[in-house]
Amino acid sequence: MEGEATYRGTVYPWHCDHIGHMNVMWYVGKFDEASWNMFARLGLTPSYLRESGRGMAAVQQNISYKRELLAGDLVEVKSRLVEFRDKSIRILHEMRNAETGEIAATCEIAAVHIDRAARRSTPFAPAIRYAAMPHLVPSEPAIA
Repeated sequence: MEGEATYRGTVYPWHCDHIGHMNVMWYVGKFDEASWNMFARLGLTPSYLRESGRGMAAVQQNISYKRELLAGDLVEVKSRLVEFRDKSIRILHEMRNAETGEIAATCEIAAVHIDRAARRSTPFAPAIRYAAMPHLVPSEPAIA
């Protein structure tokens, strides 16, 4: 998968569970960090979200685990915007062991743009749509 690098990090010993590989909570966390980096590239920056009273809420997340990651492994997540709708987006992430290039996990996430005061979904501003379009790479949903 071609995509934009949205996260780089390391697996620390405290990320590992009782069988010695990175625990699922850390996959979710690293994919979440990648999502926020992708949001910022689309114009959904922390400043925009604070000043506009908007937010992003995850409504669905599907993760497929392919290979173990162990303490000390270097991790890279690449992301693609695969769908942009009036009020929602869908991002496909691919996590790799940065040393070996092996795919460790994939994650498809759907998120909704919300008005934080009304607690309801709201359309993206035209400027956000304009900023997002160069990042859009339509794709079929990920298959586990």
